Amino acid sequence: MNTNKIRIGITEGDINGIGYEVILKAFGTSEIFDLCVPIIYGSPKVATYHSKAINSTTNFSIVRSALEAKDGCLNVINCNSNEVVVALGTPDPLAGVAAFEALECAVEDYKQGLIDVIVTAPINKHSIQSDQFSFVGHTEYFENRLGNGAKALMILLKDDFRIALVTTHIPISRISSVLTKELIEEKLTIFNTSLKQDFSIDAPRIAVLSLNPHAGEDGLIGKEEQDIIIPALVEMKDKGVLCYGPYPVDGFMGSGQFKHFDGILAMYHDQGLGPFKLMAMDEGVNYTAGLPVVRTSPDHGTAYDIVGKGVASEVSFRNAVYTAIDVFRNRVLEKEAHTNPLRKQYFDKRDDSDKLKLDSVDNED
Repeated sequence: MNTNKIRIGITEGDINGIGYEVILKAFGTSEIFDLCVPIIYGSPKVATYHSKAINSTTNFSIVRSALEAKDGCLNVINCNSNEVVVALGTPDPLAGVAAFEALECAVEDYKQGLIDVIVTAPINKHSIQSDQFSFVGHTEYFENRLGNGAKALMILLKDDFRIALVTTHIPISRISSVLTKELIEEKLTIFNTSLKQDFSIDAPRIAVLSLNPHAGEDGLIGKEEQDIIIPALVEMKDKGVLCYGPYPVDGFMGSGQFKHFDGILAMYHDQGLGPFKLMAMDEGVNYTAGLPVVRTSPDHGTAYDIVGKGVASEVSFRNAVYTAIDVFRNRVLEKEAHTNPLRKQYFDKRDDSDKLKLDSVDNED
């Protein structure tokens, strides 16, 4: 395997959905292999089934380990039982088992340094539920398995348009009780760091959305802005984070004000994803920020209604691959930039020479 290229671990997702179709289509052109070595964690049998269903011309190589992955082609590692059966467009607990097995294999290989990033095909959140997988989505799973204690932040992005979420997969009725000043500060900190480290933005400007209509109208339509959101913004500004708001989402998006910011922090799932999918339904990427692992996915689901018809768009999945590559490279550059910092400069003030003493040690810290 070419170790100079980024090794992308791709999990198959729900085998009855469009995961394999968008994967095969995304790697249907040779140019993408100049950037990475793709490795599917799934089933050669299932990959073949989907390939025939959509008459794909994308070739893939069956390998036993990521160490055997070949450059210039799509590689497939068998993580599933040979008895796995494809039932296109059908939710099935056995498909959930297969998806979970693929995730676990990719996680173990990541821990061993055999892959650099992970791109996940869509899962069915109900089918995959078990005693081993009790998470509401990929974000929570990766936070648990590869977070090393770090907290995750869901970011939806297309080009320079990025929306992050304070709360994710919880009922609307619980949002107000879950929302705290500390939680907003935590998410703003992760978002700010990610924009700098993962997207190479030196001084990111973050817009924060309100929870209530019209930003609460000074407490007339809710007090969360006054009691929680605004105090969080004040404290984060004091720490040097360039955050602004809270903005009512309707006017903020409708007026185009969002174009002046590097990131937007929404209070809950649909507040962020509603506007985002209106603007980037077929092209958006779901990125899990805040964790040591770089993990992306297409911003769509299993699409049972169109599976096997060959009409699924691969653009979102391809963008997920490109985003993972870009973020990985940016993190490498960020790490290299801070590996050997310049020695602290010290001027000797004991005489009038103001001579620079590079070999002196400043003990004041």
